[in-house]
Amino acid sequence: MQSIVVYCGSNFGNKPVYSESAYELGIALAKNNIKLIYGGGNMGLMGRVSDGAMDNNGSATGIIPNFLAKLEVAQKTLTELHFVETMHERKAKMVSLSDGVIALPGGFGTLDELFEILTWSQLKIFHGPIGLLNINGFYDHLIAHLDKTVEEGFLHIENRDLLIVADNAAELLEKMQAYHLSEKENNPLDTSLYVKNIEK
Repeated sequence: MQSIVVYCGSNFGNKPVYSESAYELGIALAKNNIKLIYGGGNMGLMGRVSDGAMDNNGSATGIIPNFLAKLEVAQKTLTELHFVETMHERKAKMVSLSDGVIALPGGFGTLDELFEILTWSQLKIFHGPIGLLNINGFYDHLIAHLDKTVEEGFLHIENRDLLIVADNAAELLEKMQAYHLSEKENNPLDTSLYVKNIEK
């Protein structure tokens, strides 16, 4: 994998372990020569993961809507920073630049991004690995709910298995790399299926 999108919260959470783990993920990406693609913010876990990458000679590309940039929440010290008009364009642009996706703890925005990319994967629009970094058991209840969804007949087990879970960055990257190498049809996302007229 050459690049990974990271979805995460613009808050730090109530425990230091969230911030620490986000920073450690940034370090791990840098050490593995994997480019970080993310939402371009400087706050919360978003800022920490980009700091981890940039502080360790990594590469970080931010994609941020103009209305958020005007609120001065954009991270200034990045390899690249791209501006788009809408949240939809932001999501499509981030994924179009990536070989895989990782979700950290976060709120509505993070969950929206995670479930959208899982849906794209289910529909064969996106073919890369999708990882969930389950820091401090944050996603335990969500994982249990997905298992319940399978049990009740609303989700096929093969689609449930699209989500790769680990509680530390090193293990998650190892699992995702194994998936990436075994995936025969690993085509880049055709964003024209979703959003038109974004910068390629």
